[in-house]
Amino acid sequence: MDALAFEIELNLRRHVEAADIWQPHELIPWSDARSFAAMGGEDWAPEQSTLGEVEKLALTVGVLVADNMPSYHREIARNMFIGVWWRWVNRWTAEEFRHAVLLRNYLVTTRAVDPVELERIRMQAMTDGYNHQPMHLIEMLTNCAFEEAASALRHRNTAAFTSDPVVAAICNRIALDDELQSELFADLVAAALKLTPEQTVAAVASRIPQFVVPMVELPGRDAVAELADAGIYDPRREPELVFAPLLRRWNIAERPEFAELLAGVGS
Repeated sequence: MDALAFEIELNLRRHVEAADIWQPHELIPWSDARSFAAMGGEDWAPEQSTLGEVEKLALTVGVLVADNMPSYHREIARNMFIGVWWRWVNRWTAEEFRHAVLLRNYLVTTRAVDPVELERIRMQAMTDGYNHQPMHLIEMLTNCAFEEAASALRHRNTAAFTSDPVVAAICNRIALDDELQSELFADLVAAALKLTPEQTVAAVASRIPQFVVPMVELPGRDAVAELADAGIYDPRREPELVFAPLLRRWNIAERPEFAELLAGVGS
């Protein structure tokens, strides 16, 4: 951790400079909002939603995953708990919370989904929590690079799928943040490769066969299968769309020891 302290400081500064200052409220069509019954209005009904089923599912998964920040924060903080590392964990958590705020405001304001059911699922998901298997620092950095790349892919594909320009703008905005976050984690892995190449190659090789993108279970639905069928995010394409670009970035995909380690982990 100490050996990478300069790199995290440098990359945090770069990240903050590159991440646009944007405001979640500016992407919400507030003119669509109206009160619910508790405030003298009308409660949600399915016919009020104008959003397609694929978009509703993708955005629901997105907000629930982003909402589970206490669990993800705890898991990452186990390895990054001092100094500038801690500042990055806090910054990352704040950025993810903005995504949750943006998505929930959109879904509730436009009455795209049942807000009561959404809240029930959120409460259950956050109560259940999320636990990573134990990882050392370089494994965690690698895993986070993969996770943010996967999240960006899901949001970019949702933006490309939808015919709603507001949904597209929201998803593309979140995807840009995810891509910048993935880049920071990837740069730290690249720095680790220079400092301790054997350990880093082994860490990357260990994470690929064990990688599972964060997902929240929805009652009575297989969200993973539905999003895969719609072309939003298919775990079967992770080797091509998530792992391969980062392996090329790290220039380790062709290293013989990497192939041997990957084969050994997967056996």
